[in-house]
Amino acid sequence: MREIVLDTETTGMEPDEGHKIIEIGCVELLNHVPTGRTWQTYINPEREVEAGAAAVHGIKTEFLKDKPTFGEIVGNLMDFIADGKLVIHNAEFDVKFLNSELKPYGFPLIKLNDVTDTLLLARKKYPGQPANLDALCRRFGVDLSDRSLHGALLDSQLLAQVYLELMGGRQHGLGLGSEKIEGENKQYSMSTPRQDRPYREPRLFAVPPEEKAVHQKMLDDLKDHLWETSV
Repeated sequence: MREIVLDTETTGMEPDEGHKIIEIGCVELLNHVPTGRTWQTYINPEREVEAGAAAVHGIKTEFLKDKPTFGEIVGNLMDFIADGKLVIHNAEFDVKFLNSELKPYGFPLIKLNDVTDTLLLARKKYPGQPANLDALCRRFGVDLSDRSLHGALLDSQLLAQVYLELMGGRQHGLGLGSEKIEGENKQYSMSTPRQDRPYREPRLFAVPPEEKAVHQKMLDDLKDHLWETSV
């Protein structure tokens, strides 16, 4: 199962008011395991970034002026997320922006019901508790030391760790086998790491004579048992 943990940064809060996406970050998971493949880009929104939004993510209008427009990156984005199920925190916000950007280029719009929303997962699992990304990182012991400001790729990487915890922990499922994933330039191993266990001497248990007698009688009563059948 291929999943794409995705996050966006924007010029403001509402695409209906003309606001645009200025950064997209994606992290690939395969069977709930990060493969090491990511995708990230900044985007020229061809408009000003609101001061309130810039205070959150630190991305200013001047920085974006030489970046590609959404139309120049949309093909690469759709290639990366193709055949993957999207995982987004507060998916309604990101999906409405993504669909607003996709619509002029004729790509299929993203259906909100097809997206795994980690905000809803967290609220269901921990009702009444804070469910923002910072709070969930603290709950699960995910390192936030690099997050002085929001960033689409950094937040996707943090969310990937949170998502795996919400799904049951970093050792999700019973992956007893070994699988190799071919990346673009690397090969990633999904083998479960070997855990050394302390050696313990075998313990001997004395069998009472009466139990031995009962066992022997049971064996004597068996007919055509395999251990005395010649091959």
